[in-house]
Amino acid sequence: MRLSQDDFARELRAAGARIGKPNSASKRYVQRLEAGEITTPRPGYARALEMVTGVPIESLGFPAGTDSFVVDDGRGGHDLEVRTPPPSAGAIRSPQSNYSGVWLSRYEFFSSGREQMFVSQHYVVLLQHNDRLTVRSLAGSADSSMGMDLTVDGSIITGTWVEDTARTGYYKGARYHGAIQLLAEPSGRRLVGKWVGFGSDSDVNTGPWALTFQDGSTSKATLAAYDRRPND
Repeated sequence: MRLSQDDFARELRAAGARIGKPNSASKRYVQRLEAGEITTPRPGYARALEMVTGVPIESLGFPAGTDSFVVDDGRGGHDLEVRTPPPSAGAIRSPQSNYSGVWLSRYEFFSSGREQMFVSQHYVVLLQHNDRLTVRSLAGSADSSMGMDLTVDGSIITGTWVEDTARTGYYKGARYHGAIQLLAEPSGRRLVGKWVGFGSDSDVNTGPWALTFQDGSTSKATLAAYDRRPND
């Protein structure tokens, strides 16, 4: 992520504040994570790590399949905090449910240089912490990388997006970013809306964007299965 240890610690503290789980992450804490001295982060830290990196805690080198965390109760003992398991791939999701899982991202854009419409698709991992959503594309699903930072308010989802295009592609590694607003369908299996952003001619463009639910798991095995290009 091209962050120093101090910068990464600062991002962890900011993420904790945003999700209502304050933490005291420091440069030393980051060093201990990198050295493997911390094998199971406390829940607040685990959620901040997921929010900053945009990937599940299991994919950061911590024990796979961990659904609970042991935390110090302040009295010399420990409490067990249980993480709610993700829904199964076939589960019906309401607009108020947890959206964590793998989704197919698809948006359309007009290329003024080529004078035609194009479609861009990525498999993405979506993580939810309270009303905050982070979306990060899986590296093998497209030549470009894409991410979103979103806020949920009922069935309305609002936020920002950024995409780094392929260095060897038509846009030669250019970065594009903008705003997005989505509406969750009643089933919770599709998020549909529009993006707005700037074009290469310094004009403001817009177009349709949809996320379609694929799988409620964010395990390493599931992410590996979707780390490929979507079917046309």
